[in-house]
Amino acid sequence: MAHRHKFSIRKWLKGFMLKHMHGMITCHQFEEFVFSYLEGSLPARQCKVFELHLRVCRECREYLAAYQRTIELGQAMFSADDESLPEDVPEDLITAILDARNQ
Repeated sequence: MAHRHKFSIRKWLKGFMLKHMHGMITCHQFEEFVFSYLEGSLPARQCKVFELHLRVCRECREYLAAYQRTIELGQAMFSADDESLPEDVPEDLITAILDARNQ
């Protein structure tokens, strides 16, 4: 029961900080800034707010780590010597990926 109580205090504290700390962003806003953060295009002030959110929110730290890993895997896949795609990749999947890259 003590573990459950400790978890609820942490959850409450996180919620309080996200709602009441000056300049804090929500988890949804965090997700919107991930790409800009990783490519280094966030202004310094937004970058500090983003990193503050990272310190407070375990879920967003995990999200960022998974996002970075996905990018690494994608880059590794396309940096292989053989740049051809397997024959069983659906054409609509290729089109969707290319469309997303162009947005």
